[in-house]
Amino acid sequence: MGEEGARAHEMNVDYSCLFVNPVGQRRADFQSACAGVFTQLRVASGADQALGLLAREPADLVVLDLERCELGIDLASLGALVAGRAGKPILVLCPFTNARWLPALMAFGPIDYAIGPLRAQQTRALLDARLRAGFAPASASASSPTVTNAAAEELQTLLALRGASQEALDHADDSVSFAERLCAALADWPGLVHAALFQHRDGDLHLEAEQGVAGLHLMALLEVEGRLLQSPLRHAFPGLLAAASGELTLLDAPDKAGEPELAARLEGFGVRMVVGLPIPGQGPGGPRGSLCLMFDHARAFSRVQLQALDDLAALASHGLRMAEVTRENEALLARVTHLATTDALTEVANRRHGEHLLEQEIKRARRYRLPLALVSFDIDRFSQVNDSFGHPVGDMVLRTVAATARALLRASDVLVRSGGEEFLVIAPHTSAIDGLRIAEKLRAAIEQVEIPGCDHVTISLGVAQLGEGESGDALAVRAIAALARAKRAGRNCVELAMQ
Repeated sequence: MGEEGARAHEMNVDYSCLFVNPVGQRRADFQSACAGVFTQLRVASGADQALGLLAREPADLVVLDLERCELGIDLASLGALVAGRAGKPILVLCPFTNARWLPALMAFGPIDYAIGPLRAQQTRALLDARLRAGFAPASASASSPTVTNAAAEELQTLLALRGASQEALDHADDSVSFAERLCAALADWPGLVHAALFQHRDGDLHLEAEQGVAGLHLMALLEVEGRLLQSPLRHAFPGLLAAASGELTLLDAPDKAGEPELAARLEGFGVRMVVGLPIPGQGPGGPRGSLCLMFDHARAFSRVQLQALDDLAALASHGLRMAEVTRENEALLARVTHLATTDALTEVANRRHGEHLLEQEIKRARRYRLPLALVSFDIDRFSQVNDSFGHPVGDMVLRTVAATARALLRASDVLVRSGGEEFLVIAPHTSAIDGLRIAEKLRAAIEQVEIPGCDHVTISLGVAQLGEGESGDALAVRAIAALARAKRAGRNCVELAMQ
């Protein structure tokens, strides 16, 4: 009898065990690691074989190793095995990368679980400890007498945190603000060292917010300078893993991730457990991101507690979706506003918007007693351009003239297409003399521009300064009258409007 068997014998423990895993090497490794721990140790390759063995001879303990098991394929059969235990001890060894198995199996009955990977010595020590202490199902409800007061308090804390986190939805018009408030609410969880929210955006994963112990910054911790999804730690760090794979990730000891340097850095900040909660997306496809929670001690979660964690992830998904909808609405409103106020051909202000802007500038000029000038111009003999070269060339002329004028104007000036080939320039803080300078600069520049299809065009311009008590319509009439005089004067010139 081995040392473990001797200890079991001293405790008057006579325990039989059935180990279940589809991989022959893992079954052999378990038998080797646990030799002498049990008075009888059998192995099975799957749930059906395990149920057959149990039907012939019951086992005190079933150890269900989920390594290489597929949730979408094996859940029904393994769930039947859990249900068939009817409360008898069953220990689930679950990979930290796929802890979604736990709530799925807990739906079939009570289980105890341990997070892997576990080395042979760790597996043997775990079973020895369980044999000494007894198997307490981690999935019992909070009202069950088998649940400790600490577990019940933990559940109450989770429910309170979920309520506090819902207040972050009031600020879900922006994803960063929402994420910051959600992380701040989660930071009140006793034992929580750090909370972070990752979101998929623009083809990569972004750290939207984080909150926790001073000095712990995830980008520095993960040593990432570029794209998070290309981080060499994306397979090991639960926050990245959950966001990339959509799997619940429970790392109850940093060294189990297989990255000693990362484990050392985490432990240096007092982190003993990291949970990655995938944030579900809308409809089919991958997750929207993840919540990453770091704790100062390892803890086991019941089924109800895992459901509360799922609720937090769903709340995060709802908040991020609200922020996305707000962003989409703002973009749509901006697009509608652009279409309503912009001339489609030249991309300058249209006539209606120009009239509105002119009235605003007139009010501002009167309030602050500032000069305001209006420049009216059109393209000389534009109808001949259309007749001679066609409307596509005419459209090119309009776009080129508008682009040239806009490039020359000041940031405060507004270019308006007021008619077919007619334009206005609203020039705030501008006297008649300065308006003439602006007009002459426009005339000279446009005369020099080469336009494919018709070589060159010219413009005629009229300039008017806002008079005392003058309306926008009256100002425009005077500017257009000055333009007409420029036409009569031979075109390609500037005229100043009369008061």
